[in-house]
Amino acid sequence: MDKTDVSVVIPVFNSKETLRELCSRIDATFRQTGKSYELILVDDGSRDESWSEIEKIKADSAFNISAIRLSKNFGQHNAILCGFNFCKGEVVITMDDDLQHPPEEIPKLISAYEKTGADIVYGLPLNKKHSPVRNAGSFMVRKTSDHTNSKNKSGSSFRLVKVSLTNKLLQNHSHNFLFIDAVLGWYTGRIENVDVEHHPRKAGASGYTLRKLMLTYFDILINYSAGPLRILTYGGLFLSILFFFTGLRFVYKKIFHDVPLGYTSLIVSVLFSTSLILFCLGIIGQYLYKLYQLQNKRPPYSIETQL
Repeated sequence: MDKTDVSVVIPVFNSKETLRELCSRIDATFRQTGKSYELILVDDGSRDESWSEIEKIKADSAFNISAIRLSKNFGQHNAILCGFNFCKGEVVITMDDDLQHPPEEIPKLISAYEKTGADIVYGLPLNKKHSPVRNAGSFMVRKTSDHTNSKNKSGSSFRLVKVSLTNKLLQNHSHNFLFIDAVLGWYTGRIENVDVEHHPRKAGASGYTLRKLMLTYFDILINYSAGPLRILTYGGLFLSILFFFTGLRFVYKKIFHDVPLGYTSLIVSVLFSTSLILFCLGIIGQYLYKLYQLQNKRPPYSIETQL
């Protein structure tokens, strides 16, 4: 069996109009580098004719393509995890299907990997062409997820990863929700960044609607950050101290100034403390729900067809 230098994994979602150009440009790029490659397309429950287009591209036999169709939409990161299962290359490159990351920038990732020996190389856009909502969502994700190395705080779906790390993801992180950048940061601090071009979408609209961005952000916050628990801990401590001194103030007024403790202040205190307790229980309940999902061993993806 011939050696494969690079595996390129691309999650596909409603991208019929860009797939052929994407495959052609990737092939042309690797012909110039002289490195062997394989292209793994994972259709993540597309609702357009993306799968039909993938079948046509594979039938042309012009490209070294493996194609996987998931039974429904499992999300970008889970689709990438599925693609990792089929990689034969020494390194894996992931990128989006919308041509916002130009395939011609792939050699920059490979060059940085060969020069530095890093475990991960991120291609960071010089000027992001996403919508303001998408950029804001990405910013919040970077700031709240727990990373062990500051270099991957920026993160990017355009990344090169050593296959030894992808194998660790497959072996140890097969739960139903995966945030790849956070998990990779747990395993290594040898991370490099390179500047790359970032272009506007050529066709279609992003699959990340405002609702999906909010749900994804919440999942990341619960699964990969202790932020809510820290808020509960320090917020509870602060409020306890505040209420303690407030109580002393009312007691002082009652003893030395004979000021009646009013009905309003009592009701406000009860309602506020009750709402705080319910809020805390709600956050704790979310963590318990995530533990329940892990115990259920719900798969991160399900393959319907493989070509």
